[in-house]
Amino acid sequence: MVTLKELAKQLNVSVSTVSKALHDAKDIGEDTKKRIKEAAELYNYRPNKTALALKVNKTNTIGVVVPDILNPFFAKVLHGIEEYATKKGYDTIICVSHEQLKKEAKSVDLMLQGRVDGFIISLSTETLSRQDFVHLDQINLNKKGLVLFDRTTSEIDCDKVVINDQKSTYDATRILISKKKKRIAFVSTIEDLSIGLLRKGGYQKALVDHGFEPDPDLVLDLTGSQHPHDLIKAFLSLHEFDAVISADNTSSLMFQSIVKSEKPELMDDIMLIGFSDEKSALLSYPRINYIDQKASKIGEKAADMLIQRLEDKGSENKPITFEMPFEIHIS
Repeated sequence: MVTLKELAKQLNVSVSTVSKALHDAKDIGEDTKKRIKEAAELYNYRPNKTALALKVNKTNTIGVVVPDILNPFFAKVLHGIEEYATKKGYDTIICVSHEQLKKEAKSVDLMLQGRVDGFIISLSTETLSRQDFVHLDQINLNKKGLVLFDRTTSEIDCDKVVINDQKSTYDATRILISKKKKRIAFVSTIEDLSIGLLRKGGYQKALVDHGFEPDPDLVLDLTGSQHPHDLIKAFLSLHEFDAVISADNTSSLMFQSIVKSEKPELMDDIMLIGFSDEKSALLSYPRINYIDQKASKIGEKAADMLIQRLEDKGSENKPITFEMPFEIHIS
């Protein structure tokens, strides 16, 4: 593969002429353009993207950091980001924090060195628990774009994409009450996250607003447990309930599977609503009722907001928080 300088030497023209011809400059004749482009293809010339990025201070690359790539929600968000970015001519680099502040900060630092144009990030559990956002400040100091999604913080002034977590479980609980359910349990593996607390709050508020006293015995916290199956089995043996709200996809799948295994006679009587999507809901039987966060759409919107900032469309406007509409699907 030849360099631009070598290609110019082969054609006996200036480096500037080759560069202009390859970029279809108007001051280069069509015959010259054709001859240079044919030679570039013959000698397998490829432009040095790194050098070009340094020259124009733009890489057309987005850095994405997520807590867990195996989580179906984050996988779908990544799909939405990548698909939209590609359509707009941007590449994506993906890093996984594994819920650790140190890994998240290191990922940001490495990508800043690699000169990405902007970041899309969902914060790790450790970042949120420690309230340590120095690495995000570095993004702003380097004048890079930043969009936070799902797990966000009010401490950083940037664009955000979220759903109304409290309203989602409020509406789900209200649906269960309308189905004559009177003892509604709540199960979660994300009590250590603000979104988990908001979802729990929505469940409790719906009960109070409809004349029910929230029962702490009907709240099952599986967060960080090494033996969640045992906790669910114990919960089933100790408490009576006729419906369940799950704060996340993992707890809903576990809970329903164990009910089906341990107390199959309850399957027709208990109604469960969790966070999921159509594809994941079909993996369970009976099919789980679910709150759809529109994960792919969240990814698309995050990419759209970042690219608009990068391309100076409304870059002077104040950061906004976009609330993605959710849907509740009852089978």
